[in-house]
Amino acid sequence: MVLLPPCAPDICGKDFRASLKKPSPNYPYRTKKCRIVPAFTIQAMQKNTKVLPPPKCGVFDPLPPKPTMFRRCYQRGEFPVSIEFTSSGKRLAWKVPIEKLDFHHYLPMFFDGLAEGTYPFNFIVEHGIHDLVTKGSYKILPVVPQLIIPIKNALATKRPTVLCHALKCIQMLVTGCDRVGEALVPYYRQILPTLNLFKDRNRNMGSGIDHTTTRGENVADLIEDTLQILERYGGPDAFINIKYMIPTYESCVLN
Repeated sequence: MVLLPPCAPDICGKDFRASLKKPSPNYPYRTKKCRIVPAFTIQAMQKNTKVLPPPKCGVFDPLPPKPTMFRRCYQRGEFPVSIEFTSSGKRLAWKVPIEKLDFHHYLPMFFDGLAEGTYPFNFIVEHGIHDLVTKGSYKILPVVPQLIIPIKNALATKRPTVLCHALKCIQMLVTGCDRVGEALVPYYRQILPTLNLFKDRNRNMGSGIDHTTTRGENVADLIEDTLQILERYGGPDAFINIKYMIPTYESCVLN
């Protein structure tokens, strides 16, 4: 008869059977992966589950480009304008005097092209609006209500190049024509929401230099300049309407 030491386990007892259930330390211990389940469901209360996080709202995501009415009309040859290459660069060549054009038809079409971000459409739109504003400023005030929807659609694209292009044209329109700034005040509810969204979207470069500010391509700086121009040329009711839509804006006239 062999006597076991008092500390040895009982080979035929419960201790030996319990030791057989334990995994070996050299055996890889695998665990089940957590199941990803949607929130606010019965599955979210089960064990070994992980609730799916809410999706991003994407409020700053740019919209995909779409063909505009300006592009279709230009491809059909409805505009009396062409690009002329000279020794000093490119410019627009008008086939008819600008003073004889129907501004109620052509000016909203050019502003509809603000949503275009590719060449040659953006070049034609920018220089075309400049020529129409400088040579036919006295015809623009009655056309202002027809320009609101094209400006709103261009700002709603949320593409930085399109936003900069549209803001420059708004500044050109307000400063180059009499009483247009006052005529835009009732339409701030359609124009300013996108400006409120991107007003503080400056890039933090740290110790670096943001060269977009010197080239006029910084969206936040252009928005601040545009709001100041709207306040200066918008009359006595401009600031309170801008402040209503953009609470963080501070007056450049009253301060």
